[in-house]
Amino acid sequence: MAARLSDDERAQKLRPLLAGGWALASGRDAIERSFVFDSFTSAFAFMAAVALHAEKMDHHPEWFNVYNRVDVTLSTHDCQGLSARDIALAAHIDRVASKLL
Repeated sequence: MAARLSDDERAQKLRPLLAGGWALASGRDAIERSFVFDSFTSAFAFMAAVALHAEKMDHHPEWFNVYNRVDVTLSTHDCQGLSARDIALAAHIDRVASKLL
């Protein structure tokens, strides 16, 4: 079972994500970010790349897609909040997005 981030871990590990465009979700212990691509095809390529990695991690994002926009929310259900798994997946998502944006 994944452990929730401690206060020290949150301060250290969330800082670069929040500075890079992620935000704390309202009303729950989660982070979220919206990505806007130049086309549906780019958005779909992003989702496919993230899905393959998420499946390997056995850690899946919550997301919503309309045309070229993908809204992503990350939280770990096992611990009902943010864990190191969310930090790792968010970093991977940022790397994938940087290649497609």
